[in-house]
Amino acid sequence: MITNITFKVWVIGQTEEVFLDYEKYLNRMDFYNQRRFICEITGHSALTFFEALKSEMEGSKDVDKAFPDALREPVLRKVQFSTISRIDNLDFFPGEHVTVLLSDGERLNGSIREKAKFPAAADQRAFSRYFVTLTNRPGEEALVDDEHVQRDRKSFTKQMLRSFIKNTVTREAWTGAPWLVKDKIAKELHIDTRVPAHLQHGNRVAEKRATLAQKKGEQDGSLLSFMTTPRLPQLQPKSHKSKLTQQQIARNKHQQFLNYQQALAENPSFAGTPVPFVNPATQFVNHFDNHYRGLQPIAAKGSAKPPPPPPIKYPIEDLEVKPAHDGTNRPRLKYLSWDTPAGEESDNKSCGILMESVGPLLETWNTLNVYCEIFLLDSFTFDDYIQALQIASQGVDCELHAEVHCSALKLLVQSEKEGGKVMVNLPALIEEDSEDDQSTNGTSTLPTPTPEPEVKTTGRATRSSLAKSDVTDAKPESNRSHSTTLEIKNHRAAEMLAEYGWVDRLRRRDFRDGGWEIIIVGLLHQLSLNNRYQKTCEELLTKLAPVDEEPNQETARTQYGKLDINLRVKVVQIICMLTVETKVVRGYMEECSEQMTGFRKEKIEWQRSKKIAIEELRVLNEERKILLPDNSPPSPEITSIDDISMPDIEDDEVADSDDEDPRSGRSLRRGNDRAAERKRKREAEEKEKKEKAESAAKPSKVSNQFKKILKDMEKKKEVIKECEEQISTLENDLREADCPRTKVLGKDRFWNRYYYMERNGMPYAGLPTSSTVDAGYANGCIWVQGPDDLEREGFIELPEEDNKQYRKIFQMTIPERKKMEEGPTSVYNANQWGYYDDPDAFDMLIGWLDVRGVRELKLRKELQAQREHIVESMQKRKEYLAQAEKKYESNEQSNRMSTRTKTYVEKPQYRCAEWENDMAKDELGHIHSEQPSRARKVAKKTPLPTRDTRAGNKGKPLTRQGSRYNF
Repeated sequence: MITNITFKVWVIGQTEEVFLDYEKYLNRMDFYNQRRFICEITGHSALTFFEALKSEMEGSKDVDKAFPDALREPVLRKVQFSTISRIDNLDFFPGEHVTVLLSDGERLNGSIREKAKFPAAADQRAFSRYFVTLTNRPGEEALVDDEHVQRDRKSFTKQMLRSFIKNTVTREAWTGAPWLVKDKIAKELHIDTRVPAHLQHGNRVAEKRATLAQKKGEQDGSLLSFMTTPRLPQLQPKSHKSKLTQQQIARNKHQQFLNYQQALAENPSFAGTPVPFVNPATQFVNHFDNHYRGLQPIAAKGSAKPPPPPPIKYPIEDLEVKPAHDGTNRPRLKYLSWDTPAGEESDNKSCGILMESVGPLLETWNTLNVYCEIFLLDSFTFDDYIQALQIASQGVDCELHAEVHCSALKLLVQSEKEGGKVMVNLPALIEEDSEDDQSTNGTSTLPTPTPEPEVKTTGRATRSSLAKSDVTDAKPESNRSHSTTLEIKNHRAAEMLAEYGWVDRLRRRDFRDGGWEIIIVGLLHQLSLNNRYQKTCEELLTKLAPVDEEPNQETARTQYGKLDINLRVKVVQIICMLTVETKVVRGYMEECSEQMTGFRKEKIEWQRSKKIAIEELRVLNEERKILLPDNSPPSPEITSIDDISMPDIEDDEVADSDDEDPRSGRSLRRGNDRAAERKRKREAEEKEKKEKAESAAKPSKVSNQFKKILKDMEKKKEVIKECEEQISTLENDLREADCPRTKVLGKDRFWNRYYYMERNGMPYAGLPTSSTVDAGYANGCIWVQGPDDLEREGFIELPEEDNKQYRKIFQMTIPERKKMEEGPTSVYNANQWGYYDDPDAFDMLIGWLDVRGVRELKLRKELQAQREHIVESMQKRKEYLAQAEKKYESNEQSNRMSTRTKTYVEKPQYRCAEWENDMAKDELGHIHSEQPSRARKVAKKTPLPTRDTRAGNKGKPLTRQGSRYNF
């Protein structure tokens, strides 16, 4: 307690922290101002503490307002004291608004009045029934079970449930800690906050210690009992075959007692501390009694040697594995950008791509391909995407370049037919000049996660009037945003959109002749009011709407054609980030999540069927083994005896021939008898073989049963094969439906991340209906990203003391080890990227990974599991680029056509120009960038056959999820 009221203190109001030392206060403020915090509600990262706190407060208000009141208390009571981070089943509760599914397929809205739960019985599972009051039918109720009632996705989603739970519960930072509802909310809902004894930290620790002590005691006790168990002499008499009389039994008992007394007299130790019994025949080889009786053992000279250290149990922390000083290092990385992390030679010197643009290029390409069914955009390769952003200009038309922008812009604002509603939150969405009623177009002011400058307007305001008021009212006020002044000086975006606003253009899908370019100018101008986008948008607007050009549509088109690829990818990145916030994309994610649940259940059923079939096959195989000796295949039948060579009787046969002239001096005795005996033996053998063949040809009960077992085994093998095919197909469907985020393959010892973009969310070679499906790949590279700042500062760039300790153990620091083991090419932070596109380098990378480390063991397993697909995509990429390069060279030679007076040069043919948006043509009848001025009929196409079970690229329906999205 501070008694001196004149003492200076420094206070942080948001956290209510009080400091007496100014240096500590400054250090704390520096920590809070670092962009290392994450908003738990929205998931936004790279925020300061105060920004994250404000975002969480605003997000929590939105979540509390949107979450159904009827579910608040039941959900929190279910979560309270739970030790798992998952809610598998969420029942329906009274007061909740639901949709009732009638038996005839009709859907009715209502609210649950009463709920009844029925426990599981011997012949049925547990279930619930609900009385639902129907909204559209006053006075009527419906009695339904779990299968005929569901929640409305518009009012309740899994994401909303996750956000609500994150906002209302917490738990301590120890393993197995239970989830606890926050005290303020628990008091409001009267939820008990007293943690049960078995879930308290102290009791859990004591229980673990007791268990370990018990195990240790059992081990020690077993060892000591083995060493100290006394063994008395055998006192039992020998058994007799005959039955003993009562006198003999009594005599034997008396003799046993006398023997026992004699043993105690000769060895008194049996009556005191027990000692092990030593067999006289083995006392000199007993490991527990290696010295003579009655002599003290000789003490060892000097102190006892310490026991050797226990062997290392791998895997361990990767950087604790001893370096291999054998000169091997990681295969050389390639760089997409012309600037490299450490000044190494780049593989793409003339591409014009900066290193800071590689990450956004991968991010936007992945978003457009994963959600291509939402955008109505044919999938395309990463190489074609880069080329389209590079070559598109006013003189070179590229359909891929225009379709990427137009398809993404259409998700931000609905068309006029759909209502024209703006689907994203914008910082200051001001109503446009229009004769229509503005209350119907959905362009009301929406909240923003960051503080925005307030603009005072009276009556109806337009973007032009807003710009004029900014010019006339520009004063050095404290609450005036500095970005407005910069906007007037650096660009003329507001004047470019004075008469025809970008929202109205987008509603009417006015994309032709620079229409989508000027829409982008308007979108960037409005986003520049957001502090998050301000710097990037101002940089782009100075290029798109310069002060020395006329503010019109043609200027926007011309200036966008002059942008380089680094600025264009920033535009696409901003648009893609906005599309992810729309309800359409969120709904697509929810649908994919539900489909993945269905795929998992179906996969479990097939795995269960496979297990049953394998067990039945094993039983059949055992039966086959029992019948095998009697049904072994017969020996091959000999058709002619003359074909067999018999050297042991050849000479005798010659001598016995009647046609031969006998030239031998004398004949052998009994020669004729031996020949006749051999003849009889041959006849007997032939007869026996014929009998065996006849018996084998006749069907028997045993052979029929054996054949039946073989047929059943073949059927079971076919069932197992079918199960394996279905399981493989479902695993592929699960991979393609996993679209919320790009999964990392793993990390190496220096915390570099490895990505294979086709790993999840898309087919390995793009959609099978794409116009460039012949390329056979989508990305075709393994991408390597450097460690983030926390990992770099915490594990690589250690303090001086930790570096000294590491050098003492391994004779080098971690940065020195990184340079030695990675070779000349490295990435040092999360903004730097390299890649592998060669199968040989990929195999060398797998060999370089050390399985003794935890991270590299997991990464190696993942790379080996995906190796077949990765190598195939790398090879397809090489073939595709080589073929395109060869075609380009041949076209370049034949492009020039000479006439009498002039030489005409045709436009160069680029690889990306072969791409066409067939998906939009099939669904809309036209591509996005060429919206027709009047409606035209679209010829109906014969629907492709679909099937319930997916089969990868063979027989795959039009979409991965079997449905289309129309916009």
